[in-house]
Amino acid sequence: MSTSSKWKDLPTEAINPASVELDKASTEEIVQLMLSEDGKVVASVQRERARIAMAADLLTSALRKGGRLFFVGAGTSGRLGVLEAAEMTPTFSTPSSLVQAVMAGGRGAFFQAREGVEDNYEEGARSIARLRPTRRDVLVGVSASGMTPFVRGALSRARRNGVRIIFVTCWPGTELQTFVDVVIAPSVGPEVIAGSTRLKAGTATKIVLNMLTTIAMVRMGKTYGNLMVDLTTGSEKARDRARRIVTTVTGLDHEEAEVLLRQARWNVKAAIVMQKTGQPCAGALARLREAHGSVRAAIGEDVEPRPRASFRSR
Repeated sequence: MSTSSKWKDLPTEAINPASVELDKASTEEIVQLMLSEDGKVVASVQRERARIAMAADLLTSALRKGGRLFFVGAGTSGRLGVLEAAEMTPTFSTPSSLVQAVMAGGRGAFFQAREGVEDNYEEGARSIARLRPTRRDVLVGVSASGMTPFVRGALSRARRNGVRIIFVTCWPGTELQTFVDVVIAPSVGPEVIAGSTRLKAGTATKIVLNMLTTIAMVRMGKTYGNLMVDLTTGSEKARDRARRIVTTVTGLDHEEAEVLLRQARWNVKAAIVMQKTGQPCAGALARLREAHGSVRAAIGEDVEPRPRASFRSR
């Protein structure tokens, strides 16, 4: 029978002195307490900014060379990885194979917790082996405690294949510092409910993952300024956004933008290049390929003056 706990000294399991009387507090007091604690999250991520930048550059380099991105996690950490991967295609038109998420317990565990699956080191290793990772790929392991066996199994198997590894955790003392390429470890402090890492740890992790993917996509030419020029247009909301982007960049009115987008098969980048260069859709796409997907490089024009002019006119 075990007489000690390997988790008791982890910061994610610590008792928060500010919330020891949580069940006696009023609703308004709990709101204020949680706001106060959440206010510490951004500062904890801010302290990791150099490592975040290093990891984002590593990820960008890998994707430019044809590599893939894998998120691996369990519980809240796993769900955050799934969420990040799912948003890449509609936001940036990436193929579903480019950014993938592996969660302990499989797809069903996203909607309903499956206790115990996070303890399976071997299944973590198998889950990565099934993806046939290569040296071109990057794996982002996500574990608030830094101890999750499923994630550690995945990291070990990925390392055997030469995969570059980014580890996101809320345990700054993790011994994996020397095993992975970059550790990002925001120190958020103990949770309002001790051990409930869906709270501050989850918020910090979400911020970090948002930054990694967003920076990589921007560096790969998926935006023009801050405009989402590589979005998919499968919904009316997305098509409306596409029209507004084209009108902002080109000065065309709503109806003219619609006609141009239809000619470009609703490819926003192609539509912009077509209008700016006078080339047909095929020529615009070829020009974008030569510019590695960058609208700015394809047309040699800055977008910033137009949005700024619209701000001044309001």
